Amino acid sequence: MTEYLDPHQAAPVGDSERPAREHDMNRRQLLRHAGWFGGAVVLTVAGGEVVSHIAGPRDTAAGAAPVARGTTANGALRFVQVSDSHIGFQGPANTDVTGSFNEAIHQVNSLGFRPDFVMHSGDLTHLSTAAQFDQVRQMMTGMETDRVFTVPGEHDSIGDAGRAYRRTFGKGTLGDGWYSFDTHGVHFIALVNTLSLEKLGHLGNEQIEFVRRDLRGLSSDTPIVVFSHIPLFAMYPRWGWSTDDALKVIALLRRFSSVTCLNGHVHQLFTKTDGNITFHSATTTAYPLPKPGRAPAPTPQVVPARQLKDALGIRTVGYRQGDRELAIKDKRLT
Repeated sequence: MTEYLDPHQAAPVGDSERPAREHDMNRRQLLRHAGWFGGAVVLTVAGGEVVSHIAGPRDTAAGAAPVARGTTANGALRFVQVSDSHIGFQGPANTDVTGSFNEAIHQVNSLGFRPDFVMHSGDLTHLSTAAQFDQVRQMMTGMETDRVFTVPGEHDSIGDAGRAYRRTFGKGTLGDGWYSFDTHGVHFIALVNTLSLEKLGHLGNEQIEFVRRDLRGLSSDTPIVVFSHIPLFAMYPRWGWSTDDALKVIALLRRFSSVTCLNGHVHQLFTKTDGNITFHSATTTAYPLPKPGRAPAPTPQVVPARQLKDALGIRTVGYRQGDRELAIKDKRLT
């Protein structure tokens, strides 16, 4: 049975009723930013570094030989990132986002190995309704993995600052839904940077202080993986594809020899390396967005039906203890 969990023991975050007028206003704001498409990407941590690529249907991490389902080769860590499922979206860019997300789940279950966990990096839903959150939760129980982690996207925070999201996925998290955990010698941090619609991409002082305390005491050779929905680098600030106070967190990560930041939001693959830190943007399982600056706004793009799945995908990641890098593989839904 798939669990939605975080190793921290913080109390669940409370909730209050959302004002209908504010909810409707924020929906309209967000529809102007409705965005990218992609699918699952396979990531592997090897030699302390994350490596990504588009995987085959029975791809294994870090070039390891195929192993029996439900086993892990040589004690390696292998996990999957999915992003931007936008359950509830209705539009010509993808008339069946439920079907394409089900295809992504099928790909997760057909990788030839059982992932240690799956991370959904935000925009699970399109309009953050209770029914949409319940639907995506039920769908993800079909993933053949022991644990599913999530971070919220801006579409998961419409009108109520993410309270509905946290009711379903925030048990055991801290503050507005952030947390960290350790496995296979890797330290993972899940951040929330989607709660301010006026300035998309914002962490806030409380969360930055959480990161400061969380990293304190870790050895500088500990591999660090950071998940967020919006990029932690200035990919295209004009469209809200950046985090305005991310440099404060980046400064805290500089002392570590290997840092990998994985995000969604932009619905396309993009990689940037800055010293010891590598940033990887993932594709989506919903619909494409334009490349930065090639359209007036990041609105859903309609492509020929036969080309849609080629724009969607998932990501797998693998890591072997003692390595310095993660091995990342991106897999299209075709």
